[in-house]
Amino acid sequence: MYHIKIERDELHSKLGGGIPEGSLVIIEGEDGSGKSALTQRLAYGFLLNGHTVTIISTELTVRDFINQMYSLNYPIASFLLRNRLVFVPVYPIIGTLRDRKDFLGRLMASPQLFRTDIIIIDTLSSLVKASLKVETRAIQLLSFFKKLMAMDRTIILTIEKGIIPENILAPFKSASNLYMETRINQIGGIVNRIAFVRRYTNAPSRVENTIAFRVESGTGIILEIMAIS
Repeated sequence: MYHIKIERDELHSKLGGGIPEGSLVIIEGEDGSGKSALTQRLAYGFLLNGHTVTIISTELTVRDFINQMYSLNYPIASFLLRNRLVFVPVYPIIGTLRDRKDFLGRLMASPQLFRTDIIIIDTLSSLVKASLKVETRAIQLLSFFKKLMAMDRTIILTIEKGIIPENILAPFKSASNLYMETRINQIGGIVNRIAFVRRYTNAPSRVENTIAFRVESGTGIILEIMAIS
């Protein structure tokens, strides 16, 4: 089990105590629905519990990532310095962006990215959407992930809803141990996020099917009990 417990929230108990080793986790939702915030919280929990993490980001530079984590009160400098946390920004800060069509092959040809206990790709849909238009390429990527899972690596993928065709995405969902769908929830003037646990095979204990949360600067993720509109 890869544990995610931190003292200031109960996400670990709502997810049954953590995430089993060798799992495939998919977090799918529309833009702004809290996918990245959830993965950042998970990453910090993994690190505090002695696990190692690689984050491959299509959205943040190294500076942006560090600033984001500290703004949520997830201090990660010591983990970066000790190589317990590896952060890999996909896009260069300066210069012409490379063609995204080659990202899938480059990803699978970079074994140094997959040496940690947990690998987070945020977001997979942005990284490989040009490469996964052919089903054989999707099967190739899924097979690659399964090989890593057989070595007890846990893979966490965030996917923006509607970017990857459903026929391409379906095998990933079927192979996932944990599949969550996030959405924005608004009641009156209050905006929150909801994570629906659609699938969790081999859960270590009882799992909440609906997890309401908000993201606050200086605090990170705050879990809530609320009505769903």
